[in-house]
Amino acid sequence: METTSRVGADGAPSTVTAEGVPTARRTVDGYLKAPFPWYGLDEAFSGARWLMQVGTAADGTVQHGSTGHGDEPTVRSDAALEKERFAVVVTVAASPVRGSGDGTGVLDATTVSSAAWLAGSGLLSYTWPPQLDHTLRDDWLDQQTETAFALADDLAGAPWSTLSLPVDGVPVEFHYRESEFGWVLAGSAHNGVHIGAYGRGMSAYGLGFSVIVDIASYS
Repeated sequence: METTSRVGADGAPSTVTAEGVPTARRTVDGYLKAPFPWYGLDEAFSGARWLMQVGTAADGTVQHGSTGHGDEPTVRSDAALEKERFAVVVTVAASPVRGSGDGTGVLDATTVSSAAWLAGSGLLSYTWPPQLDHTLRDDWLDQQTETAFALADDLAGAPWSTLSLPVDGVPVEFHYRESEFGWVLAGSAHNGVHIGAYGRGMSAYGLGFSVIVDIASYS
């Protein structure tokens, strides 16, 4: 997969408190530094919208980030998970192979697979099978994350299918898969970014994506 060493794995929302609340609280500052547009659900979605995190390269350049829609998910293993309804949109800057900003190395290209990997690992970060305790969850998460990486590297294979959804009003074909934990999709926008998304309790069918005109409007 052409990613920046699994581009921005540190940007996945995986750092949480014991109560399952993300510790890296959302400020708009990092989003405003991005040289690319951010995407979210289009105006057809009328629910809550909120910021998550951005991922940066070693030189501080913003490479990707996520915006949330619906219920803010928590890492829990009880039946409350079934009641959570959310969709997270991941925006990834489309970049070719290039030198790092600090001159110390080379950054790999970012592709649709990059968006699929970030979306897949993001969904896992909010998943906790009820049969696992705290001590086993890290091992489970490591194993499932490796699986998500392998799946993102082969978007033409199973269990991926295709799903056409509008991006800025234009139909785009996305790679789409479902699991017991939720759904994941990934595709490309028309202005230099790749889009990934994941969710649970909210169907991916019928969603639409558009450029966020005012990122500060996400609370």
